[in-house]
Amino acid sequence: MRLLLFFVLTLILSACDNNNNPFVYQKDAHGRGNTNIYVEESFRPLLTTSIATFMSQFPKATIKAYYKNEDNILEAFYENKTKTIVISRDFNEEEKAYLKSKNVTYRSDKIATDAVVLIMHPAMTDTILSVDQIKSLLSKNEALLPSKTEIKQIVFDQKGSANFNFITNILQIDQLASRVSALNSNEQVINYVKTHPNTIGIIGLNWIADQDDPSSMAFMEGLNIASVYVNDVQTACKPYAGFIYTKEYPLIRDIWMINKGRRSGLNTGFVLFMKKDDKGQLIIQKSGLVPALTPIRLVLQ
Repeated sequence: MRLLLFFVLTLILSACDNNNNPFVYQKDAHGRGNTNIYVEESFRPLLTTSIATFMSQFPKATIKAYYKNEDNILEAFYENKTKTIVISRDFNEEEKAYLKSKNVTYRSDKIATDAVVLIMHPAMTDTILSVDQIKSLLSKNEALLPSKTEIKQIVFDQKGSANFNFITNILQIDQLASRVSALNSNEQVINYVKTHPNTIGIIGLNWIADQDDPSSMAFMEGLNIASVYVNDVQTACKPYAGFIYTKEYPLIRDIWMINKGRRSGLNTGFVLFMKKDDKGQLIIQKSGLVPALTPIRLVLQ
C-alpha cells in the first residue's frame, strides 16, 4: 500500500508544470516533443537556422516558430499562447510585477548581442550619420542629410517591432516625421529601399550579417550600410561584430529568450541549446552577431 501511495505521489509531482499546475502529463523532454515559440521577426534568419539545426540533432523534437512583432509577442506570452519568446529585451519592472501578481515563474536569458542597421538606396552618398542626425531625420520634417539631400521616406518593418521600439526609445522620439512609415517585415524594407531612391530603411542586422548565407548576401546587394557615430565622426563605424562587441557601434541591443516552460521540457532544452550549447552559440557567431558566451575574434576592418 505504501509503495502504491509513493508511486501515485511521484506521478502527480512529475505531472506538475513549471508554474505548479498539476495533472499535466509531461510528454516532452529536452530533446523530445512538440512545442511552439514566438520570435521577433528581426531575428527570423537566426532562429530559422537554429531551430532546423536543433531538430536535426533531436529528430523526436518539433518546434514551430511564429514570427511576430515584439508587442504582439509580449501579448501572446501574457495570454499563455506560448511558453518561450525571443525578443530584444528583458521584462521591465512593471512587467515583472504583473507576472509576479499572476504567479507566473519564468527565466530570462541573454543569448546574443545584435544591432539595428540603417540601410540606404545605393545612389545615396551620405552614408555616415551621427545619432543626433538620425534622430532629426526621424522626428523633424525639415531635416536633411549632411549634403542637404532630402530624404523622401524612412521605413521600418512594423510599428511595435523590436526595431521600432528600440530606435524610438533610445532616441527618445515622441513624434515621428511625416516621412516615416512602416511595412510588414524586414525583407519588405530591404526590397523597398533597393527600388526607391532617397530612402532609408531600418532593419535588424541579422538579416544581412551572415556572410555564409546566400540569402543574406543577396539582401546585401544593392544597398549601402550607414556608418554611425555619437560625437566624433572619426569614430563612425558599421555594425560589424567586432564593433558590436566593443560597443563602438552605437545602435546595439541584446537578444533575449524568456521561458516559462518546464525545467525538463522541450522549451527549456531549446533555450539551453541556444544559450549554452556550442552549436547554438556558434550559429549566433556565424550569423554575424555576438554570442553571449563564446568569445569572438576581433578583426580590423
